[in-house]
Amino acid sequence: MQLRSCHRLLCTGISRGNSLATFSQRRTCDSIMYMCYITHVHRSKQKLLDELKRWFLDGAEELWPIALGSLSLRKSPCIRKQCSACASGHGHLSYALSGYQGKRRFSVYVPDELAPEVEKAIENGRQLQELMKEAGLRYIKERKRARQEKR
Repeated sequence: MQLRSCHRLLCTGISRGNSLATFSQRRTCDSIMYMCYITHVHRSKQKLLDELKRWFLDGAEELWPIALGSLSLRKSPCIRKQCSACASGHGHLSYALSGYQGKRRFSVYVPDELAPEVEKAIENGRQLQELMKEAGLRYIKERKRARQEKR
């Protein structure tokens, strides 16, 4: 057990083996030592959880912009009659971001010049999901370790 500075300051010269110390002094010293130990354990646990939170937030901050879903290149006919691109069979190419919002499926048109940025955002979204899985595992392991130390 680590002795904190509060214990050293208040309990100097008072110990169980010191016959000059009164019962009241020894009891006070034991209480202070217990409080210091509990404070140290609590702060250590909280410090580790804070470090885990900071690790997650630092990792997540680097992953902006983010998006979930998939980006697809679609070929579709247009509404104009006698369109040369449609008549030749090339059609009109366009990107779309597809995914789910709640239980509903969505699809949003993405202009060609935004497609690389959206693709990067989707990759960042996948990396964020992996980061969340790792953070969850680390959190549970830390909580289980702290629980074992209590026993």
